[in-house]
Amino acid sequence: MQEFVLRQKVQICVKSSVRGPVVSDKSKPSSETPKFDPAKFDPVESWIDLTRQFGRAQAAFADFMERKKTGDTFQIPDPEVVKDSFSSAWSSLLGNPERLAKAQSDFFACQTQLWQMAVKRLAGEQVAPVAEPVKGDKRFQDQDWTDQAVFDVIKQAYLVNASWLQRTLSGAEGLSIEDKHKVDFYTRVMVDALAPTNFLMTNPKALKASLETGGRSLLDGLKNFVTDMERGQGQLSISMTDYDAFELGRNVATTPGKVIYQNEMMQLIQFAPSTPTVQSVPLLIVPPWINKFYILDLRASNSYVKWCVDQGLTVFVISWVNPGPELAHKRFDDYMLQGPLAALDAIEKATGMNKIGIVGYCIGGTLTACTLSYLTSKRDKRIVAATYLVTLTDFRKAGDIRVFIDERQLDLLDQHMEERGYLEGRHMANVFNLMRDNDLIWSFVVNNYLMGKEPMPFDLLYWSTDSTRMPAMMHGFYLRQMYLENKLIEKGGITLDGVKIDLRKIKIPTYMLSTREDHIAPWDATYAGTQLYGGPVKFVLAGSGHIAGVVNPPSANKYQYWLNPDLPPTPEQWLEGAVSHPGSWWTDWREWLRPHLGDEVPARQPGEGELAAIEDAPGSYVKVR
Repeated sequence: MQEFVLRQKVQICVKSSVRGPVVSDKSKPSSETPKFDPAKFDPVESWIDLTRQFGRAQAAFADFMERKKTGDTFQIPDPEVVKDSFSSAWSSLLGNPERLAKAQSDFFACQTQLWQMAVKRLAGEQVAPVAEPVKGDKRFQDQDWTDQAVFDVIKQAYLVNASWLQRTLSGAEGLSIEDKHKVDFYTRVMVDALAPTNFLMTNPKALKASLETGGRSLLDGLKNFVTDMERGQGQLSISMTDYDAFELGRNVATTPGKVIYQNEMMQLIQFAPSTPTVQSVPLLIVPPWINKFYILDLRASNSYVKWCVDQGLTVFVISWVNPGPELAHKRFDDYMLQGPLAALDAIEKATGMNKIGIVGYCIGGTLTACTLSYLTSKRDKRIVAATYLVTLTDFRKAGDIRVFIDERQLDLLDQHMEERGYLEGRHMANVFNLMRDNDLIWSFVVNNYLMGKEPMPFDLLYWSTDSTRMPAMMHGFYLRQMYLENKLIEKGGITLDGVKIDLRKIKIPTYMLSTREDHIAPWDATYAGTQLYGGPVKFVLAGSGHIAGVVNPPSANKYQYWLNPDLPPTPEQWLEGAVSHPGSWWTDWREWLRPHLGDEVPARQPGEGELAAIEDAPGSYVKVR
């Protein structure tokens, strides 16, 4: 009834104020100047829709405020830590008058150049740009950023001032290495947030869309914004893909198999063979528990798991539980004992083999290294070969993630996790998104809210937003003992289940893969592992980043990888002598692995051994949100 009354009032207002279409229906909008087509615009429906969205937004905000009453103010990054880092930088600059004067002089010089360029450019002259986007910057790809004088000036002004601010704050003296890293990181985040592409009135593409649709794109953008607020229960949770387009077991995580073992920490999946014979030694994959295993089994065309199966391997993968408060007490030790160690026992029962190859990915690789040291101390020789994918063991150069890890922030994190028993997945997702904010935050702000478009279906982004929780005790141990104190590289620096861990005791053949553009496990940090392990090591560097560089099937014919049989002390020396090879590292790894996995035997079907099948892959644990 209220909507009917509102509709009548809007119709009266529209009839009394609108005197006809702005442009004839027969007119064609030019490519240079977008024209408004009134046939696409219903002012009554638009006004009704607008009031609906404000009502939804008000409800989402009320939900957020209600949750705030519970005292849940924890967030990463902590605003006080960010503020204090910038305060230190400004204090350093103010305490050095000579450097401050130089910064001011540089600023005025930059503004003079900008002014001279702007006057000429706006007058119609073609002048050399004062600043240009770096190669690969996708924000300014629209041709209007170059062709339209106003937008060209806005673009260059942003680039010049952003560069000056980053240069000035980076030059602050007297800061600790940690504070300098924080200042550089958060300055870059702030500069990215202030880009003109992120605002309607300074984004030519968004302005054109709003004119062409009669404002419909903005209304659709508001709808998308409110929907994301509702999904985040009052906090903005930016949609990165069409979540309804994917279903586990239907179009992602589709490789056939069975769950043949489970405990409170994980399910063990054995995948069905696709070849009549397989190599006798099975392969266990230990994925990270910060995300779910199916990054290695997205679609048939890019599934590492399926490719391994098609290569004649008996493949097992651990599917970690998504823990709740009932598992808050679980330690790093428990992930080892109830993860790979339990999996080894289960695989031996399922196949009758006491020789197994192992692959560890990211933190799963870190756990694998700890497990191998543990097994060595126990004189357990079941693992015959180990593969580490983008795995950190020496955390000294762990990259931008160290910005979030210091005593003060870990204390806040411990307090938060003590109250809940775990760290919510959204906090880890926020950290990773900030590390690549233009790609993982602002591009979606522009697409979803300014352009009013729905995000495209993308399996990788569906997986990346399917985040998991971290048990309090395990996560606190991992961040302090490894990231903060770097104890894993020490002999006996950490103890798991009563055993002092020493990676130098690992003597089995090792294949180490890193990726050149990795922002989570930087390759010059992962390379340090080559100097730790006691056995033969092959180090391979692949193109691209932490995910795309790993999930790179040979059929895609993308990127490249570098090989160097020598392992000099530094990554720079290794790269100097490395030779580039086109395509995927998968084929190189397969040839390295082949002699370690034994002779061919008849293919094994899941559930035919001592362990009966529990349910179909991908199992139930992976579906828990």
